[in-house]
Amino acid sequence: MKRQELQVAALENGTVIDHIPSAKIFEVINLLNLEKIRTSVTVGFNLKSKKMGHKSIIKIADKFFTDEELNQLSVVTPNVTLCIIRDYEVVEKKEVRMPDELIGIIKCNNHKCITNNEPMKTRFRVLDKDNGILQCHYCNREVALDKVTLV
Repeated sequence: MKRQELQVAALENGTVIDHIPSAKIFEVINLLNLEKIRTSVTVGFNLKSKKMGHKSIIKIADKFFTDEELNQLSVVTPNVTLCIIRDYEVVEKKEVRMPDELIGIIKCNNHKCITNNEPMKTRFRVLDKDNGILQCHYCNREVALDKVTLV
């Protein structure tokens, strides 16, 4: 069998975000502020995928994400794969999972909630990860993940 050429160039050091639903790629780019990064960023859009049919991928040279950044990513695309690359080798591979609590990531849609009227971070408990149901810690309003607004 003839080996196909890689669709996206190899990365020496940095992070690969794989298995991004293609419809979410630009939201991920905006969320991670990739337009401000000074190292190379490679975006593969609508690539063939055995697992998903089509997917998108982002490779960011010399960038390693904090847990806070990954928590933000989990809100937009909960099941992406993150690969940490050093010297062209994958040294760590993990699936981004939504944490049990989201702090300072999404806005409460209750205009009477204290977080919309006082300078404080929002805080949501994740009630149901499978169905994306969150609950505001302060006013107890429940909200579906697909209806949230990022801070």
